[in-house]
Amino acid sequence: MPDLLVCMCFAWVLRRPDYTPVLLIAAVMLLADMLFQRPPGLMAALVVIGTEFLRRRTHLMRELPFLFEWAMVAGVMAAILIAYRLVLIIVMEPRPSFWLSMTLLISTIAAYPLVVAFSRYVLGVRKIAPGEVDELGHRI
Repeated sequence: MPDLLVCMCFAWVLRRPDYTPVLLIAAVMLLADMLFQRPPGLMAALVVIGTEFLRRRTHLMRELPFLFEWAMVAGVMAAILIAYRLVLIIVMEPRPSFWLSMTLLISTIAAYPLVVAFSRYVLGVRKIAPGEVDELGHRI
């Protein structure tokens, strides 16, 4: 199964960064770590780092086609997988097989466009247009 929670975090951070505060992402991912019995906080920290990396590039990603956004997200997901496996190797924690991790990565990358389409057309989360303002008149 793809990691739909990570896909949704990345899709929403790139579309509406004001909807995804850092503490909310950290809390939800920490809860997911506990539920999936992963090392507590490791995946949460890596996803927070990945979302902040993408959040800093939302202005650049607004005008690029979706294919470039998908490639950027795929690179961040691959970096998270590599960092996760390296930390588990360093602390000598048992880790899933390499092929299982690669299957998870490929399925998550493949599910990203579906999550973006669901967020856009069902939930109404769209990209911020250049020059768009919030309710108080501040630029987003």
